[in-house]
Amino acid sequence: MGVFERFLSAWVALAIIAGTALGSFFPSAFEWLSAFEFAQVNLIIAVLIWLMIYPVMVQVNFAAITQIAKEPKGLILTVVINWLVKPFTMALVGWLFFKGIFADFIEPETANEYLAGVILLGVAPCTAMVFIWSQLTKGDANYTLVQVSVNDIIMIFAFAPIAALLLGVTDIIVPWQTLLLSVGLYVIAPLIAGFITRQYITRSNSDSDNDNNKALTNFDQTMKPWSIVGLLLTVVLLFGFQAEVLLTRPLDIAMIATPLLVQTYGIFAITFIIALLIKLPYRIAAPACLIGTSNFFELAVAVAISLFGLQSGAALATVVGVLVEVPVMLSLVWFANKTKHWFASS
Repeated sequence: MGVFERFLSAWVALAIIAGTALGSFFPSAFEWLSAFEFAQVNLIIAVLIWLMIYPVMVQVNFAAITQIAKEPKGLILTVVINWLVKPFTMALVGWLFFKGIFADFIEPETANEYLAGVILLGVAPCTAMVFIWSQLTKGDANYTLVQVSVNDIIMIFAFAPIAALLLGVTDIIVPWQTLLLSVGLYVIAPLIAGFITRQYITRSNSDSDNDNNKALTNFDQTMKPWSIVGLLLTVVLLFGFQAEVLLTRPLDIAMIATPLLVQTYGIFAITFIIALLIKLPYRIAAPACLIGTSNFFELAVAVAISLFGLQSGAALATVVGVLVEVPVMLSLVWFANKTKHWFASS
């Protein structure tokens, strides 16, 4: 991983500062940008998020799913944590803090929006950054690809109903049309586009797997800078839209970050212990723990914006997730590498 990617958290922090400053000094400009909406989706944000998601979808290889028959335990662990544990623990942790511990410091309506934002993060397992975390832990790249591919397939069908269920439980009215539109716009459509692009790239080369892999790698390397630019510009815009809140209510930012930190380290601990108990080899265990821990914050941000608006507490909560995730995940990568000898090496 290059120097730029290695210090991604620093660039994200600078983007947050830049967005907050620009939003504070030029509020009318950000009001103008926020007006570019269709069906409650900001078109500028949509383009930037597509820029992030599309290259990742090109790397999804559905044919590789057949390889899981040899070592299914790692995939089962990932699926169970991502879809049967993580969304519900995030809802519980969020409810505990926003409806309990922090209840005296937040207005009920704002607490509901913050809770909705962290729930959306909990229901969206990571896609893009997973490959970076796996690479940093020297995980099995092919197995990681299988895990991500299966997660993407499940996400198409499970994200909307689980998010709606949990948001409904917290007494938040869910506009189903907007939620399903977001899933179609930010998951199904780029997945189809990625599949078509992948087919074109592989058919344009020889039948050699090495040539095809090289072509896909070259495409990924070409698109990676644009994906990072998309991420940073998205952060600048979102924090620009939230500049007034950030400057006037920093305590809220700290309160949002607290349950996210508890959830992230807690889920990692649960997955890590289970991986040890079922004796997963490290090359599969490390990525499995990190996949179950990290969030697909691009999707969560997009859905939060679509459901609650660009300047909502839900959007702010998902944006705080961007700030929290990268440095926290880097600390977990460090821990995983330090405990590598606890796992089997096969």
